[in-house]
Amino acid sequence: MKNAAACALLAVAGCLCGLPAQAQALPQELRPALPTASLSGQARFKYWGFEVYQATLWVAPGFAAPAYDKSPFALELAYLRDFKGADIARRSIAEMRRQAPITPMSPAQETDWETQMRALFPDVSSGDRITGVHQPATGAVFWSNGRLLGEVRDPLFAKLFFGIWLSPQTSEPQLRRALLAQDKPPAPAGAAP
Repeated sequence: MKNAAACALLAVAGCLCGLPAQAQALPQELRPALPTASLSGQARFKYWGFEVYQATLWVAPGFAAPAYDKSPFALELAYLRDFKGADIARRSIAEMRRQAPITPMSPAQETDWETQMRALFPDVSSGDRITGVHQPATGAVFWSNGRLLGEVRDPLFAKLFFGIWLSPQTSEPQLRRALLAQDKPPAPAGAAP
């Protein structure tokens, strides 16, 4: 059972429940890097009926989904199950490969990035949070429960890693829409905005 959930950690290939973006305070650890950020969207990811995590996206003014890799933002995963950090790193690489036809990555990059993520990502228990902050043209900084974990200084890594959730090539477009607050049905013709 634990293996199935671990494989699903970032597979984002199951059911998820979009939650409406509500006014929430920016987490304290994000304020220095993203002082003017606001909540974009949230979604609870489920796989085979098991709740895996609650994802929350915080964006700075001017954020544009098609060019997500050009903007500062933060993605928080609040885990609802226990996972090993090594499983999170391994699954991240597998999901990053989904974007390979558009942005190829070499076997050496995969090995290097997985090694860095294994060193950064702790084992998590239900209730733990891992937050990644995208730094355009620099890379990504990671936090766990408000404590700085470290960074991966590579813009291509950051583009592919956050692309797991934000790229059009994501394995879970419904999650992407919810995070980008694009999950609302269009208003009927003639309806007020």
